Amino acid sequence: MPARGGAQLSRRLGQKKQRLLEAEQHQSPPDGAWTPSPREPSLGLPATPGPQRSIYFSSPQGRPARLGSEFFDQPAVSLARAFLGQVLVRQLDNGTELRGRIVETEAYLGPEDEAAHSRGGRQTPRNRSMFMEPGTLYVYLIYGMYFCMNVSSRGEGACVLLRALEPLGGLETMRQLRSTLRKGAAGRALRDRELCSGPSKLCQALAIDKSFDQRDLAKDKAVWLERGPPGPSEPVVVAAARVGIGHAGEWAHKPLRFYIQGSPWVSVVDRAAERDSHRSARRQGRGLQSSCKGKLLSRGRWLSAREPSCLIPAEHPSTLLSWAQTSRWATDRPGR
Repeated sequence: MPARGGAQLSRRLGQKKQRLLEAEQHQSPPDGAWTPSPREPSLGLPATPGPQRSIYFSSPQGRPARLGSEFFDQPAVSLARAFLGQVLVRQLDNGTELRGRIVETEAYLGPEDEAAHSRGGRQTPRNRSMFMEPGTLYVYLIYGMYFCMNVSSRGEGACVLLRALEPLGGLETMRQLRSTLRKGAAGRALRDRELCSGPSKLCQALAIDKSFDQRDLAKDKAVWLERGPPGPSEPVVVAAARVGIGHAGEWAHKPLRFYIQGSPWVSVVDRAAERDSHRSARRQGRGLQSSCKGKLLSRGRWLSAREPSCLIPAEHPSTLLSWAQTSRWATDRPGR
């Protein structure tokens, strides 16, 4: 009896094993490849080949991320310098992207600045954008026909004027827009260096008008700022007097215009300012700006290494340093 029972048990186990094997073969795909059930997590390679991108990246794959609100939340002078080298992008309604690297800016420091539209602290419907959050566009009309684009900074009534761009993409579209909107010389084709070499020119080339006033450069879908690619070396930044503000008294001479030296796209070159910068750099080397960092000014305030007095040669200390010591906008301050 034990031998007979053992044989039957062995036969039943063999039949069960055979049925399991047939069931597995029936459920397997024709090529024998294993596939997980819907409830099983797959540990294999993703079905779509190529690199996968995190959902936390806000910019499309392969493109620099746009600069956010924190970039614009700094005093006007440091923001004007920080703009240099960054890329301004304008997307038209048909999807065309126009791109340009910022090479020239001007800082306007608010109520105490006699050249600013907010001088004396006055607020009007026209300049309301200057008192809004940092990164707000302030677009206004001049001479009844041209637009200028500014970006508000930290500080009540302070902003930065975008003066010139180096065109990077969409040049033919820029040329068409400029040719359509510019006055005079309509028959002559514009050279590349003429497309964005001035505040009104760049507005024409990018199709910027009054409808962009009060838009948020950090969030708008039609215009935004991207981090510029690093260059082979640190560009030389020139601090010069602003353009077209002869009515502003002593403020007309403050070195609050900043541009990249040697750029052919700059609107106005100041040779005297460049010579001063060159003499200073040759004498003190690149340590000039770093020597300004941490320098204690009057009233116990610290001067930022990015402020304009760091660019003033030693032979002209009164040009800006005395003003920086008394101006409440010369130092980095807390939020608005």
